[in-house]
Amino acid sequence: MKSTLRPRLKHSFSYTVPSNKTVPYVYEESPELQVMPEVFATAFMVGLMEWTCMQLLEPHLEEDEGSLGVHIDVSHVSPTPPGLTVTVQVECIEVKGPRANFRVRAHDGVDEIGAGNHNRFIVTWDRLERGVEQKRTNTLDNPLEESPA
Repeated sequence: MKSTLRPRLKHSFSYTVPSNKTVPYVYEESPELQVMPEVFATAFMVGLMEWTCMQLLEPHLEEDEGSLGVHIDVSHVSPTPPGLTVTVQVECIEVKGPRANFRVRAHDGVDEIGAGNHNRFIVTWDRLERGVEQKRTNTLDNPLEESPA
C-alpha cells in the first residue's frame, strides 16, 4: 500500500440501475425472492458501495495488491426502481495498518437510499491465493462430517 492512502480522501460513482439488479435477481432459485418487488436489491447496493470504495483505493495500492471487504454496517431505507441512477459517495475515515475504513452513502436522485460504514483489508493477491488454496486443500482432505439427524 502506498503512503498516499489517507483519511479524508473522497470518491463518488454513479450507476443506473438495470432490472437485473433488483431483488428477484439476487438468488434466482429462491421462491421467496422471486415474489419481491423489482427494486434495487440491498445486496447489489452493498456491492456498489464496495465497488466505489475499491475505486477510491485503486491508485493507492501496489501492483500486486487488492482489497477485501471485511465488514459492512449500512442501512437501506428507500426503494429504487430500475432506471434511476444511484450515486455512491465514499470517504476514507481511517487507515490503520492494512485496514481502511470508509463512510458510505447512496442516493438515487430522489432520496438517500442507504448509508453507513464499510471496512476493507488490503492484501497481496499471492497471500490471498495461498490462503484460499490451503483452505481448499484442508477441506478436501478433511471434509466436514455430517451431524446425525
